[in-house]
Amino acid sequence: MTTENNLHPTIEKYKDIALHIIEICKRLHSRNMLSAADGNISYRISPTEILITPSGIAKAFMTLSDMAVITLDNKIIHGNPSTERLMHLEVFNSCAKAKAVVHAHPVTAIAWSIAKPNLEKLPSDCLSEVILATGDIPFADYARPGTQAMGDVLKSFLPQHRALILRRHGAITWGESLDEAYRGMERIENSAQILMTAIQLGGLNPLPPEEIKYLYELRKKIGDILL
Repeated sequence: MTTENNLHPTIEKYKDIALHIIEICKRLHSRNMLSAADGNISYRISPTEILITPSGIAKAFMTLSDMAVITLDNKIIHGNPSTERLMHLEVFNSCAKAKAVVHAHPVTAIAWSIAKPNLEKLPSDCLSEVILATGDIPFADYARPGTQAMGDVLKSFLPQHRALILRRHGAITWGESLDEAYRGMERIENSAQILMTAIQLGGLNPLPPEEIKYLYELRKKIGDILL
């Protein structure tokens, strides 16, 4: 058993990263993208190990001593890691550049996946920020929580997409830093809210085809990072 004054050696070594994870959990909670014990965040601390948030604990109120450590082949080194860790491991094992993964439950984004089950992605042709900041935000198929299927449904989207909505569940983002992965989650929910409001005000109207083409070309120049 560990306390704040007697942390597991790995958590003590990467204390600053663990504190940053806790800070991001609080940000997500304040924006209504995490409730109760929902969601999970992880960070690759070495070629073989990751820090990951725990199972069954409200992330907005977790402490350093709650943090878990696992290997990329799913061996538990310390703590009680998230039951959804197979999803994180799929990202790390499929994306060489991935350093951080954020999984949250953004309300409007989830609602899109329930109300519009046949959509393949958020309507990026209506909103320049979606294209410029993410490329696209696709919908991944529903998978039973806590199973290997949560990782399997991501495979066809990796590594080309860093922001995904998980149908009837939540969203997942990854990046080369914790801040990038967090920005991606903000972007998903903000975009989903704007598009929902547009529907309420009268409907979605896409940008002209030549403008959409221009924006995708500009995104290529920006690169893969989430803005």
